[in-house]
Amino acid sequence: MSEDSIRRDLRDLAAAGLCQRVYGGALPASPATADYAARREVQVSGKQRVAAAATALVGPGSTVIIDGGTTALAVARAPPDLRATVVTHSPTVASALADHRDVEVYLIGGRLFKHSMVACGAAAMEAARGLNADLFLLGVTGVHPEAGLTTGDADEAAMKRALARRAADTYVLASSEKIGAASRFAVLPLAEVAGVVTDANADDPTVRALDAPVLHAP
Repeated sequence: MSEDSIRRDLRDLAAAGLCQRVYGGALPASPATADYAARREVQVSGKQRVAAAATALVGPGSTVIIDGGTTALAVARAPPDLRATVVTHSPTVASALADHRDVEVYLIGGRLFKHSMVACGAAAMEAARGLNADLFLLGVTGVHPEAGLTTGDADEAAMKRALARRAADTYVLASSEKIGAASRFAVLPLAEVAGVVTDANADDPTVRALDAPVLHAP
């Protein structure tokens, strides 16, 4: 098979959403780039395990930024004894926290990116600059040893970076289907986060190759 035909095949696979082309080849496309309603049905139990492990990182009285997306929504629906101040740019996450008696919620506004149900754009970025948080629970669509942390939209990637800069520690919410996958836009290198929270098998070679501490959800 010629180099030209390989390139042509990779273009066709990428156009069909079956891979993400990168310099020098291609990586598996993330299933987490489907629409929001469809993603809510993907790896539900895995996301719940990741959410339970992530909430254990939230100290009483701390300030935590919770990203948008379906795993972040699972965090918001975790046990009701959470005691914290939560800042989020996701109206669905904010709504899920409405019944938590000991959680104070600050909602960042802006242009609604409907794919992930989060606020993005200039107004949201400006609001993020005024934050100071202990922890950021970051959602992404791909976690890969070489590609790092990725997502499918440039504005959303920029918003995630802005929020990460406002927290002392950033932990990645990564249910198993995101491990080894990649999306179009880089968010952060793995070396810039405090850890990755995942339900993926600890013996998975891709998990072991990640350049960040890994917290395994039971």
